[in-house]
Amino acid sequence: MNAVVIAVIVMLILSLLRINVVFALVVGSLVGGLTGGLGIATTIETFTGGLGGNATVALSYALLGAFAVALTKTGLPDAVVAGAIKLVGREGETKRKTLSKVLIIFMILIMAIFSQNVIPVHIAFIPVLIPPLLKVLNELQVDRRLIACVLTFGLITPYMYLPVGFGAIFHGIMKQNIEDAGLVIALSDIPNAMMIPSLGMVVGLLVAVFISYRKKRVYETREIEGQEMSNPYTNKSIVIAIIAIVVSLAVQLYLSQVIGVEGMIFGALAGLVVLYVSGILKLKEADIVITNGMKMMAFIGFVMITASGFASVLKETGHVEKLVADAVDLINGNQTVGALLMLIVGLLVTMGIGSSFSTIPILTTIFVPLCLELGFSPLATIAIVGAASALGDAGSPASDSTLGPTSGLAADGNHNHIWDTCVPTFLHYNIPVILFGWIAAIVL
Repeated sequence: MNAVVIAVIVMLILSLLRINVVFALVVGSLVGGLTGGLGIATTIETFTGGLGGNATVALSYALLGAFAVALTKTGLPDAVVAGAIKLVGREGETKRKTLSKVLIIFMILIMAIFSQNVIPVHIAFIPVLIPPLLKVLNELQVDRRLIACVLTFGLITPYMYLPVGFGAIFHGIMKQNIEDAGLVIALSDIPNAMMIPSLGMVVGLLVAVFISYRKKRVYETREIEGQEMSNPYTNKSIVIAIIAIVVSLAVQLYLSQVIGVEGMIFGALAGLVVLYVSGILKLKEADIVITNGMKMMAFIGFVMITASGFASVLKETGHVEKLVADAVDLINGNQTVGALLMLIVGLLVTMGIGSSFSTIPILTTIFVPLCLELGFSPLATIAIVGAASALGDAGSPASDSTLGPTSGLAADGNHNHIWDTCVPTFLHYNIPVILFGWIAAIVL
């Protein structure tokens, strides 16, 4: 049996059994490597050698966590809670609470969408924005699984459809690899082809909002480690907090968009410097505050590092390409079966690797010639490749589109990465995207 399929299944089963995701990834890597014929020594060497692949992102998360907790010294979380309680109103004002719930969910959705294009900081906003809102969400009895779905929608759908920000990168990678595989397309074709698969994401979001998680859910109110030491807020402290956030975002955007280097680490560092210089963050308490922030994000960082090793082992086995080739054999010239199998293969590959951007080059080398052989139109081919690559970004325990939401929602320990982020996003997004991607392949 294919090593990729076995490794992903082992990893998912262990995760669903509530075994720590890091452990599940390590065991899945070992099983995948041995099944793929690498041998114990090569598997371990490949795994450990690949751990550095996500080290930069892990350190970025740690520093963002430190910055988020340091912001509590300005009293910002208390200000957010106080403002939201005024918005929510007194107990019993049901209509006002409903409007407040809608407003907060809409604000989170807009922030997530804008993080991919208008202010392309990707997941960097989540550790700063979400933890202060947790008490408010508890007051409104909002199901955090809904917020996970909202955040994941905003992190994925814009790059699937919109050719700006991270979408420009995704579309550019698609165009280059599709053309390398033998099909010349225009960039303007990609949004047209990806419209129907993207509608699958919209349907999933609507189901989550209006059906699955519309009921109230009660959470235990807990202090976030480090925030119990927050200072009373003043107008001056809130202004400093806003300045620190703006400086952090500005540095990150300048480094990533103008200079072209990873900016999250130094963006977080710049925000911390503002808090130091302003006197909000005292030198004598800085060590414990920053350490608490890093601890808050430690789980996410370790998962990302381990996921990089897991992906390295899967690639080294050569079974990723074999999985694609095996699917080709099963298609046997049938367009309908071919489209469905290609989408399912894309789901398996991305669930394992954890990155839709990295999946495109793997899939296009075989999928594009196959689509041409089966008689798919250029638009249908783009839809298949794009949907197959994006599938699995939602629901994968190793994807930053699920790790990002968990980093904020689990800050107080009331949210489980697998059952409260991965499973809900898998069900609400992967299933409709397979369906709508399949429809796109047939009708385009």
